Amino acid sequence: MHAFWLDDKQQTEIAAEQINDQGILYMQLPTSEAEYQESLDKVKAERGYIEQDVIALTPDTPNLETICAKFSPEHLHDDDEVRFVLDGEGIFDIRSTNDKWMRVTVTAGDLIVVPKDRHHRFFLTDSKAIRCVRLFKDTSGWVPRYRE
Repeated sequence: MHAFWLDDKQQTEIAAEQINDQGILYMQLPTSEAEYQESLDKVKAERGYIEQDVIALTPDTPNLETICAKFSPEHLHDDDEVRFVLDGEGIFDIRSTNDKWMRVTVTAGDLIVVPKDRHHRFFLTDSKAIRCVRLFKDTSGWVPRYRE
């Protein structure tokens, strides 16, 4: 994970502890299924997630630009957005508790939970590839609600 304050001209680094202090869960986990599943099961039990799937985006994904266009405008969800990155990388811009932008680049081994009702946006990096485990309390709560 690499994080910094986007609104700050010096782009001051943000440590994992500061991310967690903002109410955003960040953890580093091993990427082999035999090792990470036990940790994910603990997170699921502690936070009430009941569904799990894997999603992959690559440069060959049909309609990749259209898919990504849904996540780049600022939005929030009625449920947490949980991603555990297995391969590739992505960028979450997340509003802090005082409405400043944090830019968090996640890579393999990073687990991030953007809490419900927290404005954010998501982009792929130039590699245009990410594969992640997603956790849900209820898949219907994951519909984006865009900021006016």
